[in-house]
Amino acid sequence: GDEWRKRANLRLLFGFMYAYPGSKLLFMGGEFGQSREWSDHRQLDWDLLESADHAGIQHLVRDLNHLYREEPALHLYNYNAEGFEWIDCNDASQSVVSFMRKSDSGFVVVVLNFTPITRDEYRIGVPVAGVYHERINTDSSYYGGSNTGNLKPVESEPVPWMGKNHSISLTLPPLGALILSV
Repeated sequence: GDEWRKRANLRLLFGFMYAYPGSKLLFMGGEFGQSREWSDHRQLDWDLLESADHAGIQHLVRDLNHLYREEPALHLYNYNAEGFEWIDCNDASQSVVSFMRKSDSGFVVVVLNFTPITRDEYRIGVPVAGVYHERINTDSSYYGGSNTGNLKPVESEPVPWMGKNHSISLTLPPLGALILSV
């Protein structure tokens, strides 16, 4: 794809990797989107960080590292089934996947849009009533994205959806990952 899609897909991949259970792996240069293959005969292409797009990827990785460390739901039960729950893994027609990561003290909701199409008013079920805040939106302009998403907190509605008593209606960014919490 074009440069925009390449960077958006990388940001989506990082959002997915940090939110999904298991070990996290970054290889040299991945944290800022180095496009040239790594070689032990030369240094990394650090000059790419002069570009706002590559610096944005680095900012995303930094923020994902901080969120991963401070949010128990993302790491506490990383290798235990009780720390993960699908919300919806069957929306192949729109290429959207949603799940929860859980800990003893709370949870986060993760929604991934694997298409370059913005999904307006996309409804997902949530476990509790409340106001949901974006903790990470990989399409934020701060990360080099188009800034599509939920700029304001999203209040749940008592609309049963996907086996949950409450739901929220979201704007899903193109090729984007959202991590939300109450």
